[in-house]
Amino acid sequence: MQYGGKIITGLIIFLGLLCVPLLFNTASTGNAAYKQPKLELPKDEKKCIESTEFMRREHMQLLNDWRDWALRDGQRTYVNAEGKPFSISLQNTCMKCHAKKAEFCDKCHNDAAVSPYCWDCHIQPEGLSNEKK
Repeated sequence: MQYGGKIITGLIIFLGLLCVPLLFNTASTGNAAYKQPKLELPKDEKKCIESTEFMRREHMQLLNDWRDWALRDGQRTYVNAEGKPFSISLQNTCMKCHAKKAEFCDKCHNDAAVSPYCWDCHIQPEGLSNEKK
C-alpha cells in the first residue's frame, strides 16, 4: 500500500469540499432574522379559512383543489374543517386578507425559493406588482 497516505489525504480533501456547501448553508440560514409576515384579517373575519399550520403546509394544494373544483366541477363553495362555507375565489377570498402581495406572498415565496403561477391566469389587483425585489 504505497499510495495509502495519498489516497486517504485525497479522500479527506474530497469529503471536506463536498461538505463545504452544506456547512455554509447551515451557518448562513439561521432563522433569527426571519419574521413571519403579519396577516391583517378583515373586520368581519376572526381567522383564516383553515388553521395557520394547515395553511402554511397545504395552501398550494388547497389552491390547486379549488381550481379543479371551480373550473372542472363547477363547485364554488368550500366548507372548512369547522363547517364554515367560503367562496372559492383567489381574488375575493384569499386576497381580502393577503392584500399586500409584496409583504406576504412574495416574501414567503422568495424565502422558500418557489415561483407560484397564480398570476399567469389571474389578473393582479391594482397596486400589486409581480416583480421580485
